[in-house]
Amino acid sequence: MSHTRYTTTILEDWVTSFYLKIKIRTPDDISEDYIAKQNEIYIKRANIPSRYDVIGSFRSITIDIRKDKLLQREIFFHELCHILRHSGRQGMIPEAFRQLQEWDSCNFVRYAAIPNHMLHFIDFNEPFVIEQMVKMFKVTPELCTERLMQIEKRRNLQKFTRSFTINFLKI
Repeated sequence: MSHTRYTTTILEDWVTSFYLKIKIRTPDDISEDYIAKQNEIYIKRANIPSRYDVIGSFRSITIDIRKDKLLQREIFFHELCHILRHSGRQGMIPEAFRQLQEWDSCNFVRYAAIPNHMLHFIDFNEPFVIEQMVKMFKVTPELCTERLMQIEKRRNLQKFTRSFTINFLKI
């Protein structure tokens, strides 16, 4: 797989815009502490389940330190999405709306961990591309695999759509 442009999602564009606004341009710039500081979010690392809290203007993310270090980073992005993009207490909103927020957070994790505007740092022809991505973006191999599959799937869909449109127009 080579890195070629594909049509990004609205959420992907949102993440890129968010990162560029706070001057995150390279994989080394992605730092939970920096992102939290730029957004006035307190981070607590403790032996308790991960969560986010918004109480008035106070915003915090608790990260369970019993989890693997790479997974902790993904948990941070998940909880960050809830703070930045969602409203309401999850325990008090309709189940369908809660599921929508969880779906949004899962997608946000992929884009925040391995943002579109940083894909050019990845050597897609490298035989150990997953290991390269794990080291570069400091996330789990599973998330790297998901992101690569998502990129490839979208590129293939885009090729199919172009081909279909061209053939349809010939009719």
